[in-house]
Amino acid sequence: MLEKVSLDGPTLMAEDSPTDQISRIEARLEELAAVAEQCRKIIMVSKAAITAGGAMLLLMLLGLFGSSAAVALGSIAAMLGGIVALGSNVSTLQQTMDAISAAEGLRSDLISGIDLRVVADTPMKLV
Repeated sequence: MLEKVSLDGPTLMAEDSPTDQISRIEARLEELAAVAEQCRKIIMVSKAAITAGGAMLLLMLLGLFGSSAAVALGSIAAMLGGIVALGSNVSTLQQTMDAISAAEGLRSDLISGIDLRVVADTPMKLV
């Protein structure tokens, strides 16, 4: 019976060589890093939307921007949309970082289990 290990990506099989497993884990780590970067970008845009919506609402309340229902609704919508996107992406980023940590731990275990040999035993030739 084969043992399966999953990192929410490609399944690692016990019959695969450690180098194949490490290669798959590294590919998954690259995918997770891209997801984490996308989450960070969305978090920044979300914070900007919250700030812009709050500033517009404050300016409208102070009478500096004019008093319009459309501006009030737009600023409230920007703030709420930013809050929702921020909350969603913060939790996704946390889950992604946890998956990255788990994958790095598994990769480290696989690397430490490989019988590595020292290459320095061979004579070096200078050309």
